[in-house]
Amino acid sequence: MIAEYAGNSGCPQRDSAEHEGYAEARRSFNLIWKERDSAQPDLLERILYKDNFNRAYKRVKKNHGAPGIDGMTVEEALPYLKEHQKELTDRIYSGKYTPSPVRRVEIPKPDGGIRKLGIPTVIDRTLQQAMAQQLTPIYEPLFADGSYGYRPGRCAQDAIQRVKEYAEQGYTFAVSLDLSKYFDTLNHNILLNLLRENIKDERVIQLIKRYLKSGVMENGVVMPTEEGSPQGGNLSPLLANIYLNEFDWEFERRGVPCVRYADDIVLLAKSKRASERLLESATRYLEGKMKLTVNRDKSRTVSVFAIRNFKFLGFALGRNGGGIFIKVHPKSWKKFKKKLKHLSSRRNVQSIKPALEKLTLYIRGWLNHYGIASMKQRMVEANQWLYHRIRMCIWKQWKRPRTKIRNLMKMGVPFDLAFQAGNSRRGYWFTTRTVAVNMAMTKERLIRSGYFDLVTAYQSVHVNY
Repeated sequence: MIAEYAGNSGCPQRDSAEHEGYAEARRSFNLIWKERDSAQPDLLERILYKDNFNRAYKRVKKNHGAPGIDGMTVEEALPYLKEHQKELTDRIYSGKYTPSPVRRVEIPKPDGGIRKLGIPTVIDRTLQQAMAQQLTPIYEPLFADGSYGYRPGRCAQDAIQRVKEYAEQGYTFAVSLDLSKYFDTLNHNILLNLLRENIKDERVIQLIKRYLKSGVMENGVVMPTEEGSPQGGNLSPLLANIYLNEFDWEFERRGVPCVRYADDIVLLAKSKRASERLLESATRYLEGKMKLTVNRDKSRTVSVFAIRNFKFLGFALGRNGGGIFIKVHPKSWKKFKKKLKHLSSRRNVQSIKPALEKLTLYIRGWLNHYGIASMKQRMVEANQWLYHRIRMCIWKQWKRPRTKIRNLMKMGVPFDLAFQAGNSRRGYWFTTRTVAVNMAMTKERLIRSGYFDLVTAYQSVHVNY
């Protein structure tokens, strides 16, 4: 795809224009490209190395994703890359490659707000992914132990488990920090200077800078981007972690337990007074040194057992005679039940098999995230409720009384019971609780038809924690 090495261009010295004290020492981009730096001479070459770039494209293809402003799909990108590989490579090595503006997409948040995503073109996503693949090994050893978001081998379950461990050590007061529009407000100068501490190939720095400055197309108009790294870019998660790594280490040096997943930050303390001091000092650091905005309405100090106020990644903590345990936050559970109700509604279920497939897909994804939580009894109750809803959908699809009677008898129901249920004038919910319907549509029969038993699925996932 991309040639292994497209030229013998050397690596430049760092661009001092971004550093304090060197504001007047601006050099042209072309000159930067021609200069040499022996510290990291081949980073750009490794990014564009054939195997690395191919791996990047496969990852982009696997993630699917919508086209950028050029309308090119993931499938269309492969023949384009094969045909224009040398041209693309030469442009990148010569410093003439300019990323396209990202396409602005707005998606609703669960709390009612709007999250703005920036969708790069497939070519830019591939190049960003190739960069992320080479930069991640550089930064992984440098990240603080309390950072869990967007990192290989780490997940949200690890983060809440860490909070639980701190709570067991007596850190029962939490400082929950909410950053307003974090990805959209990253300071470019601060970020670039942080990158220069560990990336010595200035060509890579300048390429990242061009991505940051590429602009956003909204309603057909390209708007400049003076700050932020748009959500939707393959490189943005890594850049977001690099930016807040300073914060992680600062509070680790102070001996403060810090657990962070992307921009969800929890600092822990052993007393309410200590947590209040932490809230003040953390806010000063984030707004002063990091030039971020802390949402003071949503940032608070709270007991980790305050179910209404403490929520982290959809989880909460509880305690009983057996100790401290992880549970699903009430808001997350309510959202789960609402989604199940929608997927199993009589209006939406036109055909039972596709409906069961959609339910299975959603439940698997949900359990992959929340399976660590203790919720056996709640899953039993939800399972019984969902079985009933599935029976109700099937009962509705049978429509006519004679069809209902015939199908019930095929399933082993005696004629008198089948006749009584089939001719019932009661509603779907009531009728599907009768002996006849439950005798016909047993759990075992529904499972064979494709039903994904909630309790069994939960137990198989939860046992791993």
